[in-house]
Amino acid sequence: MGLDELRRAVIEGNQKAARDLATLELDAGTAPERILQEGLISAMSEVGSLFECGKLYVPEMLIAARAMQGVLGLLRPHLLATGVPAAGKVVIGAVKGDLHDIGKNLVATMLEGAGFEVVDLGSDVSPDRFVAAVDDKTDLVAMSALLTTTMPAMKATLDALIQAGVRSRVKVIVGGAPLTQEYADKIGADGYAAAASSAARLARTLLSLS
Repeated sequence: MGLDELRRAVIEGNQKAARDLATLELDAGTAPERILQEGLISAMSEVGSLFECGKLYVPEMLIAARAMQGVLGLLRPHLLATGVPAAGKVVIGAVKGDLHDIGKNLVATMLEGAGFEVVDLGSDVSPDRFVAAVDDKTDLVAMSALLTTTMPAMKATLDALIQAGVRSRVKVIVGGAPLTQEYADKIGADGYAAAASSAARLARTLLSLS
């Protein structure tokens, strides 16, 4: 019952209730990984589904994401202490020349809510910075662009990953208002997410986690 209540609190964006319920679960001896899976990941998956069917909008998603982040901050030390591995490691950023980061921030939060370790490079990220952030543990690179004028930076980043010899061991996903699946295919990306709500599911699919 407690984890169901926690899940509902996250979906409704009630950060205080979510943190209080998570604290009660920890005090009662519930495994941090179970709280993560049944409380947070399950909740954010439903938030994404509700958004896609038009029952939630971006403001509600942001509020739910904030509640999730509050609980995740509480859980993180416990997860680290028990050695629970992340679903994977993602490097994310808005490409060079693009200063818009609201969508990218929401994608990063949804990925964290899906159990990923996220390295957020921010906005206006050069191809070299993307390459430098990719290490042996990186599984996926996520790039966003909100302007048609910055879209070519995605191809430049993919080329830089190839030249650095790391493209073959990471998946690359792209997203942003002006993008299409056709463009993602043209530049050689592994996947395209039309909305933040579907990005985490796409990442899990590409990494054979779901």
